[in-house]
Amino acid sequence: MLISLVCCGMLLCAPVAAMGASKSWEALKTERSDARYVVRDSETEIKTARGVIIISSSRPLQVKVFTILGQLVSSETIAAGTSQFAPGAHGVYIVKAGDLTCKVAL
Repeated sequence: MLISLVCCGMLLCAPVAAMGASKSWEALKTERSDARYVVRDSETEIKTARGVIIISSSRPLQVKVFTILGQLVSSETIAAGTSQFAPGAHGVYIVKAGDLTCKVAL
């Protein structure tokens, strides 16, 4: 299946698999030096680095990632600690982690 999007008069297509449909969150053992904060509160931090979304939380957390068009890319409960997710395609995503919701660009 292909996802199509018209942007600036150009037709952009990507296979659903390339949008990260089969990807999952993985534990991150070491801090990435290229990570940048997007948003944080007292218990949760959302960051981005080259091609990945990084979430640190002091407790297990329900996380959902959507494309800018609203397609669900990932819905998982991540363990306390730091986890990363690589959607597989650059673009703009909406991340909902517990009570935090933000837009990230990869």
